[in-house]
Amino acid sequence: MDVEGVPGLARRLAVSERHLHRELLAAVGVSPIALARTRRAQTARLLIDQTNLSLTTIAFTAGFSSIRQFNETMQAAFGCPPSSFRRKALPPQRGEGKLTLRLSYRPPFECATLLTYLECRALPGVEEVTNGCYRRTVSLPQSSGIIELEPMRSANAVLLRLQLSDLSDLSLLVQRCRQFLDLDAAPTTIAETLGADPLLAPLVKARPGLRIPGAIDGFELAVCAIVGQRRSIVGAQTLIGRLVRELGVPLDKPVGTLSHFFPSPQLMLAASLQEVGLTGKLADTLQTLAHAVVEEQLILSRDADRERTVSWLKGLSEVEPWIVSSIAMRALGDPDAYPIGDLSLQRAYTHHGLAVDIHSIERHAEIWRPWRAYAFHHLWASLPPFQAGEQVS
Repeated sequence: MDVEGVPGLARRLAVSERHLHRELLAAVGVSPIALARTRRAQTARLLIDQTNLSLTTIAFTAGFSSIRQFNETMQAAFGCPPSSFRRKALPPQRGEGKLTLRLSYRPPFECATLLTYLECRALPGVEEVTNGCYRRTVSLPQSSGIIELEPMRSANAVLLRLQLSDLSDLSLLVQRCRQFLDLDAAPTTIAETLGADPLLAPLVKARPGLRIPGAIDGFELAVCAIVGQRRSIVGAQTLIGRLVRELGVPLDKPVGTLSHFFPSPQLMLAASLQEVGLTGKLADTLQTLAHAVVEEQLILSRDADRERTVSWLKGLSEVEPWIVSSIAMRALGDPDAYPIGDLSLQRAYTHHGLAVDIHSIERHAEIWRPWRAYAFHHLWASLPPFQAGEQVS
């Protein structure tokens, strides 16, 4: 919305502007423009409360087109002018494009399991997890940079440290970070459903507030899922690392182990992927994916029409249904996605003494709807400690 407006969003969803307007009114009771302004107001309030940026800078950073629109929207949303939220002066945050923000969540929040999951799947040169902190490079529509996400249990928040070349994408980045760590989940509601099953009850009790890792970049997530479907995690990381080094844009100066931005779909489409080490079929599949994203035939984000996107992904050759479910779970944010063919899921069923045939897994999982994705992660987390290369998921 902030980048393309209502016409762009409607085009990406393959619907008319009028239809989009009707659907949003029916679903949430507001128009697309009103919904976008509400999100901008929330971003602006976050910046007013947590930074020392001027109100003018905040207005345009949050996506408002004018100071007047900023003032009117804040007054309508919160019943007072934006200046009323400015508390005592905050210490300066040094460095161009550098900010530190707190992203709140509803407790409980089981961050240790989430960080473990991310650590053993970290993309070489793009991601790292050190000392309880997740760090990565990010490429956004109008900017790029590095972010850090560090859970702060005592404050029921995650600390977001960011350095961007331009703050124009800040609102989008905050939204993606919240989705990536599943910060808007309702853990109590989810636990009530899953905890009613004798199999999951002790797992839910052991890890209250377990979250589903999302995706900062849906295209990146889909590429990694497809590359990894018949490989161990270590094998997939090796191949992805080669793609990153050969095709990704390098940082001006490495930060820790971070050295590159993940290759964009445009770069992937223009490259000779077989020369990087991919088989012909895998290279063709990834370039078909990249072409669809570049041509806006495919949206790999939570803005997508899930049914349409899943249907398109299922049409890709060499991509198994459980990989499509994994992409739906993490990139599209489907809380009921359930990758039945995932090796770790089958191992979890064996570990708990259950039948591992597909039909038995499907039948048992019906009682977990609409939270089967959370059930999947509880089962994954219940497996004994393992080497990173021993599981595929």
